[in-house]
Amino acid sequence: MNALLHATERKGSRKSDLSNLRKLGNIPAVVYGSNLANKSVYINESDLIKTMRDVGRNGIIALEIDGDKHNVIVTDYQSDPIKREIIHIDFLAVDMSKEITTEVRIVLIGEAAGVKDGGVLQQPLFEISITAKPANIPPSIEVDVTNLQVNEVLTIADIKNYENIHINHESDEVIASILPPKQEEEINSGEKQESDPPENEEGRETKPSEES
Repeated sequence: MNALLHATERKGSRKSDLSNLRKLGNIPAVVYGSNLANKSVYINESDLIKTMRDVGRNGIIALEIDGDKHNVIVTDYQSDPIKREIIHIDFLAVDMSKEITTEVRIVLIGEAAGVKDGGVLQQPLFEISITAKPANIPPSIEVDVTNLQVNEVLTIADIKNYENIHINHESDEVIASILPPKQEEEINSGEKQESDPPENEEGRETKPSEES
């Protein structure tokens, strides 16, 4: 059974209206998608945080709006850069029988053998695009780096054990690699290589897949 979250339709869209909602502990939101006209709503902040903790970033939520329930997933959110609080959220209403395209986070697990030998782990890819039915979307994609040696790479082709999803990347796209210590020193002495994950997941775009 999907997690239930209550939403209330909102009428005002002025900045002052949105500020008043937030002061009362609510988060403005938009719902759009399968057989549903765009709706402006608001949700209790505490309820939203609890629900997202329960179902995860890509989980299915039963969003109730004025007595009607819609299966939705979170597609995007905006957060306050100082307080790190969600200030707006977008929901996509989904048809559970149809595939959609979305982004899923990559999680590296294990301690790489090459790191134990003094190499440095690099991760150029932090999210991947997948197409799947909503119920089959995993909260994250795990990639085991335990056996990764110095000068070796893991690619999209090395992702295993995820059935019923299509990965929308070339098979040779690199997920992780181990640089030898000397090469890492050369990189650090020049232009710093960006290897940190994004601070948040703003800007994600999730859309229904095109039917063939």
